[in-house]
Order: sequence, then structure tokens, then C-alpha cells
Amino acid sequence: MSSINHVAIIMDGNGRWAKLRHRPRIWGHVRGASTVSNIVEAACEMNLKSLTLYAFSTENWSRPSVEVTNLFKLLKKFLITNGPKILQNNIQFNVIGNFRVLDTEIVKLIDELKDRSENNSGLKLNLAINYGGRSEIVDSVNIFLQKNPTIKEIREEDISKNLYSESIQDIDLLIRTAGDRRISNFLLWQLSYAELFFTNTKWPDFSADEFKAIINDVSQRERRFGGLINPVEGHNPKQNYLS
Repeated sequence: MSSINHVAIIMDGNGRWAKLRHRPRIWGHVRGASTVSNIVEAACEMNLKSLTLYAFSTENWSRPSVEVTNLFKLLKKFLITNGPKILQNNIQFNVIGNFRVLDTEIVKLIDELKDRSENNSGLKLNLAINYGGRSEIVDSVNIFLQKNPTIKEIREEDISKNLYSESIQDIDLLIRTAGDRRISNFLLWQLSYAELFFTNTKWPDFSADEFKAIINDVSQRERRFGGLINPVEGHNPKQNYLS
């Protein structure tokens, strides 16, 4: 496997995909749910360590109430249908974000699947539900200050240790489907050095083959993390940006 270990995906374009076919938006979300299963399977085949999917953001509450209700019905169905598969495939399941405001049955399903998969050693599958990157950083700082009321200076590691989940390490690659080129308040802290890939393919059409091709393509990039590859004495670093 390449240096790409942790992939995050903004699963965009479900509604537009349905609209192009003169179908209701929820139809796109239904098709998108099956894409999730295919991509999780592909991630396991490629021996990725972690896959984090943006399922529902804090901003998504502004969508029509009928659509929001149907989205959570789909989430419930996903947990019921895919829970056994997750356990059978040695996947460790986790959720980041304030999911406890959701329906009690969904919260129970999430907690049960998290507990039952806690010791699994395969792919770490993280769903971001009712999640916002800015809120996560603010919450992390507040949690640290509550634990350490006399501290006057916060270090990077203090924030990292108090984020929503320790299983969400730095992202190697962010993929966004459906053509938009922004990160939409997703994993702002963890995306600091991530490679970015934007595809025009809408999420319901996003295939395992395209997913694998993107990872193979990005794995060929030189990741400098602000430094140089084999630096030469007297070399001007600015040449890296001009070449």
C-alpha cells in the first residue's frame, strides 16, 4: 500500500444526481447509500487504515425538514443493514459529531455498533454526523480549559488530544465528489497537510474503480510537509513553487 492510509470523503451530489433524472432528491440519497457500501469494501481491499465519510454536517439542518427526516431514516437503515457486515469484516466503527441529539433508536444502534466493533483490527470507518470542523476545535479548546483551568497557553497536542475522537488522525487524502472545490467545514484541524482531489462524478455514480484510481494517482505525488525531498546545499526553496 502507498503512503495513503487515511482517506476522507465529502459525499456530494446526491440531490443533483436525482434532479438530472427528474426524481426526488431522496432518491439520490438512496442510491448514494449503496455507494457507501461499495467504497467501504474497496477501502478494505486496499488495506486502508481509516476512512472518514461526511454523512451529515451541522449546516445540513437548514435543508427541508422532509429531506432531513428521510436522511436519518436512511442512516437507520444503513446501520441495521450494514452492521453485521461491518462486524464480519473486522471493521472498527465510529461516529464523530453530536449524534446524541438524534432519535433514540439511531443513537442506540450507533452505540451498539461502536461497542461491538471496538476491538476490531481492520479498517477504521468513521461517519461524521451532525459534525462541524469549527465546532470541533472550539469544543476541544473548551474541554482542555475545563480540565486545566490554570493553564494560560495551549499547545497543538492539547487540541489534538481533545478532539471528538482519537481515531481520527491526520488525513492523507480528501476526496470531494460532484465538482465543488471546497472543504465545507470538514475536519479543519486534521486536513492541515492533506492532499486534495476533486472529481466531477456525483456520489451515486462514484465507483470503487474511480476510488482506487484516485488513491493510486495521489500516492505518486511527492508530499513534502513544508520541507524538501533530498535537499541540496545552496538550493533555493522557492524553486519548488516555480517549477
